[in-house]
Amino acid sequence: MALKLPLYRNGPLVSRLGLGTVKIGRNQGVKYPQDFDLPGDDAVLDLLRTAHALGINLLDTAPAYGLSEARLGHLLSQLGLAREDWVIVSKAGEWFENGISRFDFSAAAIRASVVASLEKLRLEYLDAVLLHSDGIDEAGARFMPALQALDALKAEGLIRATGFSGKTLAGNLQFADCADLLMLTYNSTETDQLPAIEAAAARGKAVLLKKALASGHAANPDTALRQALAVPGVTAAVVGSLNPAHLRANAQAAGLTAGDVR
Repeated sequence: MALKLPLYRNGPLVSRLGLGTVKIGRNQGVKYPQDFDLPGDDAVLDLLRTAHALGINLLDTAPAYGLSEARLGHLLSQLGLAREDWVIVSKAGEWFENGISRFDFSAAAIRASVVASLEKLRLEYLDAVLLHSDGIDEAGARFMPALQALDALKAEGLIRATGFSGKTLAGNLQFADCADLLMLTYNSTETDQLPAIEAAAARGKAVLLKKALASGHAANPDTALRQALAVPGVTAAVVGSLNPAHLRANAQAAGLTAGDVR
């Protein structure tokens, strides 16, 4: 199994396992098998140090993840690592406030969202920003102003790549043509996105998997992760965890060893 693949054409190499960070910023309205408290700063720092030591360089966040971006910006600055040690992917189009998700795919909202993400994360650029679908992504034309806004931000150097985090096969197939990468759901019980993975691969586009462990419901996480990463065309699987031991087990299942991406 290849240990590192580019995030986009001629882009940075990313670890086959990415760290999802929704659990450091949001514990409301999430579909995990057990309730959880948001971790303290020391626990998140330990998790980030563990990820770095394991060779995990891909971090996934979003405005929809509550406090995630702001906490990452604050805590990453304390680790003393170079910006190039991390490949940071965020999203736009959805945000989470007062227990409610809201969506806005206007060009103005997308630009404002990316600018706010950069400020919270304390970054000069994001490696990629994905449109965060509201689930009605079959009507893909309505996302075009948002994608054009991302293209403009890429031209300005504020983001390096554009993407789509979709929920339907029709939407993901459309964005396989016009975005730099896709994020989609794939696991042993949800395989309907396979044609989108194949379409992206045929176009030289990266694919990030979400819910590779079925949001914590996989009976055998190690097997589930290995099977997901073995699908041709998959670049990396993004898995959220608050437990360094779980992160180490996931890294082992993904075939990572320390230093794989550095």
